[in-house]
Amino acid sequence: MNPWQQLLLVWLVAALAQTLGWRWQRTRANAGIVDVVWSFGVGGAAVLAAATGGGALLPRALLAVLGGLWGLRLGLYLWHRVRGEAEDGRYAQLRLRWGNDQRKWFAMFQFQALLIALFSLPFLAVAANPSAAWNAWFVAGIAMWLASVGGEAIADRQLADFRANPASKGKTCRAGLWRYSRHPNYFFEWLHWFAYVLLAIGSPIAWLAWAGPVVMYVFLRWISGIPYTEAQALRTRGEDYARYQRSTPMLIPWFPKEDR
Repeated sequence: MNPWQQLLLVWLVAALAQTLGWRWQRTRANAGIVDVVWSFGVGGAAVLAAATGGGALLPRALLAVLGGLWGLRLGLYLWHRVRGEAEDGRYAQLRLRWGNDQRKWFAMFQFQALLIALFSLPFLAVAANPSAAWNAWFVAGIAMWLASVGGEAIADRQLADFRANPASKGKTCRAGLWRYSRHPNYFFEWLHWFAYVLLAIGSPIAWLAWAGPVVMYVFLRWISGIPYTEAQALRTRGEDYARYQRSTPMLIPWFPKEDR
């Protein structure tokens, strides 16, 4: 398949998957499933691109393994939260505004299907890479993937442990990586997309791989990540989170300032 055909196929599969997610949300009033479907969908897009790409076997195999495992880990982590907790505060706020208007919810789920297609662009670049032998870029890409996915998993575990403690109710997690960044999970998620930039070097469409880190940063920083998460944190944790904002870097980890 050429990249345009691959992109169309990814979008069609993603639209179907998000339709099923929308139906699940409709019966359970929990829109958090959209993030689960997005994670599995993007991971599945990596496998699909690897299977249908025209590049060498080695980069396509690396893409299928790394992209697939990333999506599987994140999807399972989010599914554990969605099935065991009340609806995420971000979506609960939307539900206050939208109520049960399923046209709006369906549009939101289908927008996420388009995002799956958008985030599959780096995978198309890797899947077209004709480099058939191991090289330094492949090794660097694997190292970047290990460091970033490992860091995100650690941050997720630290937050989960904090939330599981009843004494943490109404408080802000400052344990481990969360001492140095307000969103270490987002930071490592963003960093993870550079792995595909490295794996795509040598591809005739290598420039497409930059869509991953660039678009992810834009969404995390200004659109659907940090703004919504921090607004919800301020609603639920008030001054404690405001102090955390003043003392702790937003995204890129660094040493915290003294709490005031």
